[in-house]
Amino acid sequence: MKSKKSVVIFPLLFSGILNCFCSCSSKASIRENRLTVYLADSSKYRLLPPGDIEDSMDMAQHISAFWQGRDYFFNAWVKADKTGIEMTLLNDLGVNMGELSYRDGLVSFSSPVFPKSLKPEYIVADFQFCFYSASALSRALENCGLFLENAGNSRRILQGKTVVLEIEKEMNSVRLVNHLRGYAYTLEGAFK
Repeated sequence: MKSKKSVVIFPLLFSGILNCFCSCSSKASIRENRLTVYLADSSKYRLLPPGDIEDSMDMAQHISAFWQGRDYFFNAWVKADKTGIEMTLLNDLGVNMGELSYRDGLVSFSSPVFPKSLKPEYIVADFQFCFYSASALSRALENCGLFLENAGNSRRILQGKTVVLEIEKEMNSVRLVNHLRGYAYTLEGAFK
């Protein structure tokens, strides 16, 4: 049985896991200037449009995260297609802890639990690295000085010879490791 402490602490740490500790206090993003994230200190990645998703999904996902030597568990309902991404984040008891939307050139996030400093563009970026078209990702990453290495079920984002981020896909899970920022998580769901 997971402790209540983990259920309460995880939402605060989840934002750090997703590189969301360095943003302004607004919960809703403004067009163009907020649709970018820093993958490395000098590499500014512009979010791709929803149309670049590989396969649509409408499913529950279980998230196992690792950050600062600790494991955390989380749930989400994710609906993503060529029109946008919608996520509802839930704790282990099924209580809504936040909602994220990415559509029509806007990213928004609202939550009664997560800190206002959470920058939802980082969540969208990680999602794109896992589930968007390799060719579209490759072009976008080249524009910010990074390189996508795509080999079947694995992807690596490199800055020169340094691996910034790795993704391993299996039938029912996707594992993302961000070497630069020091976090990892596994998404479990009914993936194709």
